[in-house]
Amino acid sequence: MMISFFDQFASPKFMGISLIFIAIMVPMIFFPDSMQRWINNRFLTSQTWLINRFVNQLMMPLNIGGHKWALLFTSLMLFLISMNLLGLLPYTFTPTTQLSMNLGLAVPLWLATVVVGMKNQPTASLAHLLPEGTPTLLIPVLIIIETISLFMRPLALGVRLTANLTAGHLLIQLISMAVFVLTPMMPTVGLLTATVLIMLTLLEVAVAMIQAYVFVLLLSLYLQENI
Repeated sequence: MMISFFDQFASPKFMGISLIFIAIMVPMIFFPDSMQRWINNRFLTSQTWLINRFVNQLMMPLNIGGHKWALLFTSLMLFLISMNLLGLLPYTFTPTTQLSMNLGLAVPLWLATVVVGMKNQPTASLAHLLPEGTPTLLIPVLIIIETISLFMRPLALGVRLTANLTAGHLLIQLISMAVFVLTPMMPTVGLLTATVLIMLTLLEVAVAMIQAYVFVLLLSLYLQENI
């Protein structure tokens, strides 16, 4: 029996060694390689179509200079979706519930967009720190606020992904425990609770995909400001 509800988010260990890297590498085996034949199977065709739709929608607001990021953003989204969905299976671990890992993804990518902006168009990038038409007395205050807002972006990315997945997992665990407790005593209430559990699980599947898309979408918006 678990000591705490949050024990499910602790990284599994074997002989004192954290196994989170195995959970990170597992999604790679679920993506098939291209085959040496003229016609692909249905799974590869569907996967290619979905990736093309995602790339077209994500790259449409960006100019030509941002299109070189398409491969990185697509790979990141597939990686996050795979880990989020695999974490919903029983006896599995969700690496994206770890704030340290999410920040490890968010901070370098956010910093890369800032560096690109400072390198290619430093004047326009610095102009984001001071809105046009600001009164003279408010200029120092607004620069400080905008600078803090800029540095809070990677933290917001990591916390958003962590909080949404953690909350969903906790709700599923709480309601599943209620189903086991209520079913022997009140079968009707237990059945209704099980129905809520199924609906919540479907919602969590949608959240797992949406949060991966939102993570990449916000990164693309940050890139759009700097190219």
